[in-house]
Amino acid sequence: MNTLAPTPAMPSVQPPLARPVASRSYWSLAWKRFRRNRIAFVSLIVLMVLTVSAVLAPVLAPYPPDAISLAPDTLLLPLSWEHPLGTDELGRDTFSRILYGARVSLGVGFVAAIVSIGIGVMIGATAGMLGGWIDATLMRFVDILLSLPLFFILMIAQTLLPTGILTIMIIIGLITWMDVARLCRAEFLQLRLREYTVAAHVVGASQWRIAWRHLLPNASGPIIVAGTLRVAEAILIESTLSFIGLGIQPPNASLGSMLQKGLTRLLDAPWLVWAPGVAIAITALVFNFIGDGIRDSLDVRQRR
Repeated sequence: MNTLAPTPAMPSVQPPLARPVASRSYWSLAWKRFRRNRIAFVSLIVLMVLTVSAVLAPVLAPYPPDAISLAPDTLLLPLSWEHPLGTDELGRDTFSRILYGARVSLGVGFVAAIVSIGIGVMIGATAGMLGGWIDATLMRFVDILLSLPLFFILMIAQTLLPTGILTIMIIIGLITWMDVARLCRAEFLQLRLREYTVAAHVVGASQWRIAWRHLLPNASGPIIVAGTLRVAEAILIESTLSFIGLGIQPPNASLGSMLQKGLTRLLDAPWLVWAPGVAIAITALVFNFIGDGIRDSLDVRQRR
């Protein structure tokens, strides 16, 4: 009796495993959108160049910023290879002084913005999270400060307090936090009604834990944008104070004081005006363009 040979089992063919798709985080998508904004991305590169140049000013400056030369052949020299931005009425190299002045301006801008953001976030988060009479009291205090002529208060404080770069940083930070507080409060009032906030309340999380772990990270986008704008605002305030003689005092180089002194030589040495003026304008513009780019990139309605 013939028996059929057992048919060998066919090997099971497994479908190819799908390659996992790497999930892109919110911040990576925001960075991708930011890079597509050419003006903002170029402004970021310019800011990096300015920052590195300011930090390395002792290395990059061809001359000491306060090196005075009263020889007739070194006074009010025009642009040349030896002096790329000419010299002033004391024979000082303008390019070297602008590098050191940018160092002062960026330092004042960054430190003042940190102080402003820190106070504004603390006040705004407290008002938005607790609400009630605490919110009303804090916001009325903010309204009172906003109604005061803060620039004149800044001038009075600058004349009464010891002069110095650190004093200017702190004073500017103390008079520019109110808008940040109102922005942070508005974000907290909106976010505390979201589902994840309600769920965190249900499981027994404290208000401060919810504010720190859930609300503040979700409100970080507008706060970052406000921080970039505060840097530009602080730079302009410092330049204005130095222009009227209440900011950085000689012999320290400051873009505002350079602009003020250059006005006396506007006709015979115009580079003493446009060189620091262009430096101030570029520094303020790049921060504004970066802030606009960050705002657009953090907008979830933007295309991926």
